Amino acid sequence: MAWAESARAAAGAELPLVGGERVGGLARCAPAISASMHRGERMSSIAPDGEPITPAGLVALEAEIEQLETEGRRAMAARILAARELGDLSENADYHIAKEDQAHLETKIKRLRQRRRDALIVETDHDAEDGAFGFGRTAEVLDVQSGALYTWTIVGATEADLAQGKLSAQSPVGKALLGRGVGESVAVPTPRGSRSYRVQRLLA
Repeated sequence: MAWAESARAAAGAELPLVGGERVGGLARCAPAISASMHRGERMSSIAPDGEPITPAGLVALEAEIEQLETEGRRAMAARILAARELGDLSENADYHIAKEDQAHLETKIKRLRQRRRDALIVETDHDAEDGAFGFGRTAEVLDVQSGALYTWTIVGATEADLAQGKLSAQSPVGKALLGRGVGESVAVPTPRGSRSYRVQRLLA
């Protein structure tokens, strides 16, 4: 189906982030870069040395880490304590399952912390005069073949969620649309042939 093909083309693989540190409880990245460019220039990539993230994406990442390090760990500790009280640990399945889940939790926290440390914030200039569909900006995009109209925001690969209209800058469609102006069309190769998309208008 046309919409399914569009979704597959728009999806991007998860990639690591690059370049940040924790300052006063909030991850601040060094350096932050701007997604705006001079008129006539097309941004074909955001960060050649790493994966970008929007300021909103960084806030969400920080919130997830905070939740796992506080509520998540407290809940896990309570599970382990309750399981220990059931008796002999050598034959206590609940205890061993809880310990395995604890290891998975700590692995996830470690992975998210690494993303935060490596994150490279891209500041979006919504007032830029170039009128380009840049990183962090939102636009209506037409699937020329199917006539479907999508509202997409170009974000970092780890923020991407097509169900919420967040298109990965690393996906085939995201790469093709990045830096395009209103009225411009792009062709994106897919397993079933090339698909065309056109930037209809910028929303933010």
